[in-house]
Amino acid sequence: MSATGIVVIFLLLFVVVMVVIAFGANVLEAQKKKKVSEMLQTAVGQTQQTETKVLFDAEEAASALIRFVSRFNFAQRMETKLQQSGMGWSLNTLLLMMVLFTIPGALLGAKFRVLLYPAPSIIAAAIVTGMLPYMYMLRKRTKRLAAFEEQFPEALEFLSRAMRAGHAFSIALEMLSEESPQPLAGEFREVFNECNLGLPVEVALRNMTERMPLLDLNFFVAAVLLQRETGGNLAEILTNLAHVIRERFKLKGQVRSASAHGRMTGTILTLMPVILMFGMLAVAPGYLQSMVSDPLGQKLIVGVIIGIILGHFTIRKIVNIKV
Repeated sequence: MSATGIVVIFLLLFVVVMVVIAFGANVLEAQKKKKVSEMLQTAVGQTQQTETKVLFDAEEAASALIRFVSRFNFAQRMETKLQQSGMGWSLNTLLLMMVLFTIPGALLGAKFRVLLYPAPSIIAAAIVTGMLPYMYMLRKRTKRLAAFEEQFPEALEFLSRAMRAGHAFSIALEMLSEESPQPLAGEFREVFNECNLGLPVEVALRNMTERMPLLDLNFFVAAVLLQRETGGNLAEILTNLAHVIRERFKLKGQVRSASAHGRMTGTILTLMPVILMFGMLAVAPGYLQSMVSDPLGQKLIVGVIIGIILGHFTIRKIVNIKV
């Protein structure tokens, strides 16, 4: 089979999988809209009638592939990460971007044959370029979570000062959402809106921990829920929690300083073989031709590429110390 045929088959299979995932995402979105509608009707005092479906069952009508995707919650996890990134993209937009980015990757893999053989080169290059929008989304998500975590101690002290001044906790949340920068303001505005719609404060805070999976936020929610059940001075609790979070940030900075040498070593060890290869191609172009043309040399090149990738991620795993 020619390289063009392999590219076409791969793209068709990829498009089919993405369409199925998009269909599952639409089903999840419809379910979420239904839940929001039920919550709004409950807030205004209306009752929701239960609809029983006898002639049509969506679970039975779905194909095996859709059930497989729904079982592992691929679409729901990707949608959650999109929401956490704050980019405003829908899941369909992300999937469409990933499909479009596979086309130049497949063409580059067919032309340059990075893994020496047509089929592996096309598939690997298409997967790498197709994952670029997803990696960009993950990068935006990481930055947004880091910004929220950095702003969070100030938010706790703001809530503490507002409650010391005599404001209720819900009013303090509204003031915080109006005075804080993004992404802190948007998340606490979401909590305040959910409480206004009739949702209990406990549920609204737990929903925020699902949107922002941060350890410090879990401490805050646990402290608020415990104070509401047992009583106590919530303002003082939040002030102490802000102090603990700042001390943890100091410890995290010390750990990053201590592990900076390991991160730099991993980067150098990863880039050194690539830089040496391009240098040898520039100085002596025919030096590596014998290895490329020899079958054993080709296998060695593939093994070196795989080893470099595994070594890079192993070093990153070692130096990524959780605090």
